[in-house]
Amino acid sequence: MERTLSKFLPNEHGIVKRVVAVGKLKRRLLDMGVTSGAEITLRRIAPLGDPLEVTIRGYELTLRSDEADVIILETEGNV
Repeated sequence: MERTLSKFLPNEHGIVKRVVAVGKLKRRLLDMGVTSGAEITLRRIAPLGDPLEVTIRGYELTLRSDEADVIILETEGNV
């Protein structure tokens, strides 16, 4: 099942299927390692829902919720 990263709950993880952003945002996410096949685990969500802390490729990354909205993940159960 595919979902955006912004719909995940803490400690859920999935595999990046695609990034649906365009332009500078897409380039920025790709440069940070958010590429197809990478596993992402959502660690924490700030009290007001923004930002989100994730683990990807062995490091911690903080993303805004609008950035998480463009990251499509496949959940572990259907990979």
